[in-house]
Amino acid sequence: MTKVLLTGASGFIAKHILRELLENGYEVRASIRSEKRKSELEALFPDAKIEFVFLDLAKDEGWAEALNGMDVLVHTASPFPFSQPKDPQELIRPAVDGTLRALNAAKAAGIKRVILTSSCVAIYKDASKPVTESSGESNWTTPDDPSVNAYEASKTLAEKAAWDFVAENPEIALTTINPGIVLGPAMDKNYGTSLNIVEQMMTGKMPMVPAITMPCVDVRDVAKMHVAAIELEATKGERFAAAADNVAFIELGNMIKAADPQANTPKRQAPNWLLRVMGLFVRDIKAMLPNLGRNLSCSGAKAEKTLGFTFIPIKDAMAASAKSIRQFAA
Repeated sequence: MTKVLLTGASGFIAKHILRELLENGYEVRASIRSEKRKSELEALFPDAKIEFVFLDLAKDEGWAEALNGMDVLVHTASPFPFSQPKDPQELIRPAVDGTLRALNAAKAAGIKRVILTSSCVAIYKDASKPVTESSGESNWTTPDDPSVNAYEASKTLAEKAAWDFVAENPEIALTTINPGIVLGPAMDKNYGTSLNIVEQMMTGKMPMVPAITMPCVDVRDVAKMHVAAIELEATKGERFAAAADNVAFIELGNMIKAADPQANTPKRQAPNWLLRVMGLFVRDIKAMLPNLGRNLSCSGAKAEKTLGFTFIPIKDAMAASAKSIRQFAA
């Protein structure tokens, strides 16, 4: 039986990966940061045989033991903030150092297969191409470009560090999965940043939305991609955008309303001039401004072709998101 270490196992995406791994017969060792997170996962998977270990991206302790005897590393752990920090290094340093810490431990343990959760944000801000063009897996966000925020830089630099590492250690086969905005059903009330945005759109906390279109995907498909990539030879050495469709924020609001008529969704797009004025006073809005007028779309066609599946429609993912928020946010 193939043995997998899943890092960051209590995350929104990772919980779905964990379920997919268990359903496909993998033996799982799950890393978390606290007894509380362990209890949450035990409640979700009461009958599963999961070995738990405690790891910290910023500390060396425990990594050698956690990877000992494993066949595969699925590394999902990375900071994902709701707000941009004042100091970008608060995100960049743990993302890069944590990825390299995991990869070095995997090398020492003799692991030959690594699946890394990256993001479409590491793809769609390539300064070498026109801002109006869409992006694909051959594109890389330029981390020091003025349009790139701390989170986007952290994911880009962490993924680049991983590819540089395996270039120097070719015995390790790496695949990266690069999701857009991750929607779909939550397993419990700890559903993280993506669904927090949906919650704000449902509850009237976001009365207007920016005129921005983003790649979106269902979390169930993201999990499926991670697990399918473990065994599939064609995925080795490749990165895959996890993007079912590219959807404007206002349309996401309309999808929520269609699924949940009681939701207090945004009714209009904020004019760009208003966002620029607000950006003078609100740091998170200021961080959004470089996306105005920029094509952030990514295609998931490569993933569908290589992995042999069809993405769940975003309207269905959004309906599942809204249902989960009604269930868990009350």
